[in-house]
Amino acid sequence: MEKLFSPMSLEMALGELETQEGESSERVPGRWLHQLITRGLVQLPLPGHGQTSIRWRALAAVAAFDLGLIKLFEGHTDALAILAELGKESPPEGSRWGMWAAEPPQARLQVAERPGGRVELSGRKAWCSGAASLSHALVTAWDNDNRQCLVAVALEQPGVRVTREGWHAVGMASTASVDVLFEGARGTRVGVPGAYLERPGFWQGGAGIAACWYGAAEAVGETLRAHCQRREEPHARAHLGAVDVALVGARAALREAAAWIDAHPREDAELVARRVRAVVEAAAERVLGHAGRALGAGPLCRDARVARRMADLPVFLRQSHAERDLDALAGQVVKQGEDVWTL
Repeated sequence: MEKLFSPMSLEMALGELETQEGESSERVPGRWLHQLITRGLVQLPLPGHGQTSIRWRALAAVAAFDLGLIKLFEGHTDALAILAELGKESPPEGSRWGMWAAEPPQARLQVAERPGGRVELSGRKAWCSGAASLSHALVTAWDNDNRQCLVAVALEQPGVRVTREGWHAVGMASTASVDVLFEGARGTRVGVPGAYLERPGFWQGGAGIAACWYGAAEAVGETLRAHCQRREEPHARAHLGAVDVALVGARAALREAAAWIDAHPREDAELVARRVRAVVEAAAERVLGHAGRALGAGPLCRDARVARRMADLPVFLRQSHAERDLDALAGQVVKQGEDVWTL
């Protein structure tokens, strides 16, 4: 019988990780992910299966703890959801997965068929978060007919080389989202060509990223709330009021999106996903602005945890494509007709 996921158990485990590591210790998201996997705390409810809000609560909790960890945690849990959706056999016990789908023009993998149903990967893959600490990855690649394919690949094999290239950011530095080189590495197709983008779970998973942004923004807001609890500062409290408005609105959007996905598990969730991502992104940016103005330089210079979060979150938010995503959202809104905003 499958063990039910417990959000409370995950939140307790995160508290234990914080106690173990301490503020002076180097952040090690890969080791944290391994501990959560070992304790069975990564088997989140699948999106669109009636408990999407519980899945997103888990993502938000991990993001509030550490943005380096959520980058790896979200990638691992997304990979598990994709493998479940596309009918692939269960991943090896204890394996640590990445989901690498970025495809800048200078870094696209090629996939070649080999006997026995296996494939080989060649080329460069960019933005491979946590590459040095993972055992497996799902990667997008292109076949000889210029069709996008999804391939499962073990990273601990000849023909896979994790570089130190491609990542120089201060924010999200602990994710080490470097380039990985593949030279005849063996893998296995997951689904048919095009299945990765065409499945219902693509936009359902994309909407879940907003829950990660929300969790980090909530943690920033909590820093400001605690500050206002200690001090009677009218200007700081005004900023806290603005933060509350932003977070409550974003939370409502997430709850509505999760409910829609569970009620329409096989339908195209692009509009829902693009909308909730835009709402939460805007809220997170407002929270960062208000908290920075209210708190001043002190926490940014003297509180390592706050400083990291304030540096990490703007980088993490750039998973959004800003105006390009808003333009795509507008295209979806136009298709909906006149009743798109009716209360």
